[in-house]
Amino acid sequence: MSHELSPQLLESFSRDFNADPKNQVISRAARRSGLLEAAYNPAVNQRLNRTFSIELDTDNVTNQQQSGRCWLFSTLNVVRHNFGKANKTKNFTFSQSYNFFWDKIERANYFYDRIIATADRPLTDRTVRGYFDWCQTDGGQWHMAASLIAKYGVVPAYAMPESFNSNHSQALDMVLADKERKDALTLRRLAQAGDQEKLEAARTDFLSQIYRIMATALGEPPKTFDLEFRDDDKNYHLDKGLTPVQFYKKYCATDLDDYVVLANAPDHEMNRVLHLGFEDNIKGGYPNLFINVPMEYLEDAAIAQLKDGEAVWFGNDVGRQMDRKTGFMDLDLYQLDQLLDIDSHLSKADRLATGIGESSHDMALVGVDVDGGQVRQWKVENSWGDKSGEKGYFTMSADWFREYTYEVAVQKKHVPAEILDLLKNHPIELDPWDSLI
Repeated sequence: MSHELSPQLLESFSRDFNADPKNQVISRAARRSGLLEAAYNPAVNQRLNRTFSIELDTDNVTNQQQSGRCWLFSTLNVVRHNFGKANKTKNFTFSQSYNFFWDKIERANYFYDRIIATADRPLTDRTVRGYFDWCQTDGGQWHMAASLIAKYGVVPAYAMPESFNSNHSQALDMVLADKERKDALTLRRLAQAGDQEKLEAARTDFLSQIYRIMATALGEPPKTFDLEFRDDDKNYHLDKGLTPVQFYKKYCATDLDDYVVLANAPDHEMNRVLHLGFEDNIKGGYPNLFINVPMEYLEDAAIAQLKDGEAVWFGNDVGRQMDRKTGFMDLDLYQLDQLLDIDSHLSKADRLATGIGESSHDMALVGVDVDGGQVRQWKVENSWGDKSGEKGYFTMSADWFREYTYEVAVQKKHVPAEILDLLKNHPIELDPWDSLI
């Protein structure tokens, strides 16, 4: 059945709108300042007071600028806070550009392998289309960053500084996507023809070209560097000729093998391990595994890790009920339903299932306010520079965390044994179009 919008029906809509004088008042406010500003709830300012009973000793924040590297920034922020605590230098930062370089090389390698493996499928196949879409993004997951760190180590920010192209990655992503998609068509034809020798030669040549693009855009990563810094007690430190892997193993007290990612995706089966293999980025690296559990497990583990003095990586839907200027994140921040006289509420499961909900951003928890066993608010370290929020830090309500957080990366010691035992079971393989992407 189809319906036509008749002039009579449209006229009735107009009469209904104008029947209530308040609608004109609301419309003037919304047109003048925008829907969000007109719906802003100032009561949130009183409830979120930026005081926390548990808080890490942090200071400066990082800035991903115009790039999609939040997953990398937030993971490196967890590592750098551990480094800062161990070495008494809380403002030490790592080079995000360094690991970003290797991620693009590794992604291209994985992309070419997937294209060859699916060469017998049509280009219209949903999985093949998912691979073609994947090669143009900066986005990622905790395990992707962990895989890069495990294989390539880390370097100080001064050893490979940010460049225009790492801070503003749109043009670089476009060039890489165009190049890799064209390469994919060649690899598919060679695979379909069964010409293995030419296939391998083309694949290697394509990867060499990707390396050249990245070296041109970001500069080549350092093979060795000298570690030099003055700690918070003004003591001078110098260690010469370190490789990035040596530096990580010697100075960074973060055992990547000791972490798991807990997810809360209620549109998926609970108490199961999910594998987002579509976003695995390194052959032989950490697989993107999530233990899907009720929200209280994520909350309890995050609090325990903060009490232990370590930041917590978390994936969330930052675009919802968040104000960049104040850094507030609260379910009642923008009362759009009240402003517009509608009901748009959906459950967390329905938001994921319909594509409204997504894990769109990654940040680090660095504090929490607990009163009588109940969480009041969380302190969040973002990677949008010090002009957002309170010098780069956001304040998140307990309800916002429960509704819009989908993943946390925590040490295994903070997770109950019966939950860790789920990792022994065969994971559910997620599709390239899954709601957790």
